[in-house]
Amino acid sequence: MKHEHIKHLYWRAGFGITPKQLMEHSNKSRAEVVDTLFRTSESINSLKIDLSEFKNLDVMTLKSKPKLLKELAVKSRKRILDLNTAWIDKLVSSEEVLRERMTLFWSNHFVCGDKSVVHLQQYNNTLRRHALGNFRDFVKAISKEAAMIKYLNLKQNKKAEPNENFARELMELFTLGAGNYTEKDIKESARAFTGYFNRFDGSFRLRKFQHDYGLKTFFGETGNFDGDDIIDIILKKRQCAKFICKKIYRYFVNETISELHVEGMTDVFYKDYNIKKLMHFVFTQDWFYEDRNIGAKIKSPVDFLVGLSRTVPVNYKNKKRLIKLQKLLGQTLLDPPNVAGWKGHKAWVDANTIMVRLKLASILLNDGMIALDDERDHMRRQFFNKNKGQLPMKTSPNWDRFQKNFKSAASEDLSSILINGKINKGTMSYIASMDKDSKQTFCVQLMSLPEYQMC
Repeated sequence: MKHEHIKHLYWRAGFGITPKQLMEHSNKSRAEVVDTLFRTSESINSLKIDLSEFKNLDVMTLKSKPKLLKELAVKSRKRILDLNTAWIDKLVSSEEVLRERMTLFWSNHFVCGDKSVVHLQQYNNTLRRHALGNFRDFVKAISKEAAMIKYLNLKQNKKAEPNENFARELMELFTLGAGNYTEKDIKESARAFTGYFNRFDGSFRLRKFQHDYGLKTFFGETGNFDGDDIIDIILKKRQCAKFICKKIYRYFVNETISELHVEGMTDVFYKDYNIKKLMHFVFTQDWFYEDRNIGAKIKSPVDFLVGLSRTVPVNYKNKKRLIKLQKLLGQTLLDPPNVAGWKGHKAWVDANTIMVRLKLASILLNDGMIALDDERDHMRRQFFNKNKGQLPMKTSPNWDRFQKNFKSAASEDLSSILINGKINKGTMSYIASMDKDSKQTFCVQLMSLPEYQMC
């Protein structure tokens, strides 16, 4: 398999690749490389932080102790920040790169926010558990998640007064897309989801006295449907499979849709809604590796931060700075802008965020100094060493790990490893003029190029 294609696969299905991994795969066929990618992502290792302080509590106890309830709410908000940085760490260090990539993808499909760190962690692990599983089971599990029940007002969906919020988003954002259902379909399906509730520990409970057991007519079918029945009926429509395939194509292949390729994907997915089979199909197709798809997508802020840290491991002296970085770049994990999630691609960059991105490698990996390789470098280094306390980020990059992982790569080959896709002539000339004696300095310079923003 060509090096260029291996890099493309690992940037789209993961978060980059090291020279060692590149060499291990270089003599394998495409089928072997893709099979390895899936095999290493079979395990499901949950995201977990210590939440022992939230255990052995119940609603009645908290209602009788309003002060304790307020204290726990404050603690929960703080622990969500810990969950955020733990997720980033997992994205950086996990060997199950495809499962983590898929978890990240689904988090911006089944968009959800919550103030309870317990329910948010449970929700995140539900995404991870189903990320490569059966989409039918996935949607049903999502509808019963405590965080989603609260986020889309299912708790307020009662027989006497149905709340249509979840029913509407289920079809518009999660399964069919706008324009593929009627207002009557929304009203009837909302009735089927009445009574959905969650216990304090996050487990699902159906409040039977709030559930509408009457006949509903939905997409031409009539019966005493519950929420699972509604999902089954939705998935009978080929449009559901096509809607998901289009979204996967935009995320993993190209923002510009190829109807022919999407139809091929839909044929595979509609048979049994097996996500793993669909992704395997995508990653083994010739069109996935076409030149127009390589380096054609703008990295999300999380892709950028995770990819950088997978190349040069970075320890943040103050983890809150990592949260601030995400906010500055426009994507804070576990805190989506709205139920539709982040728009992505061109929306990731503007005049402000692109300047931050271009300076970030120097800030995180080079003590805030822009690596220029000129005669003033020594003087600038002395100045920055004296003023480290004033730097915007205090980090500790692990250059020893970088040198070990990139030992087999010559300095002049770094650009072809770190940058995915074509490099324009102007940038090529600039790269050729760079001093490559220091692999470390050259790495920072490459990560500061506009082309590094693409994958």
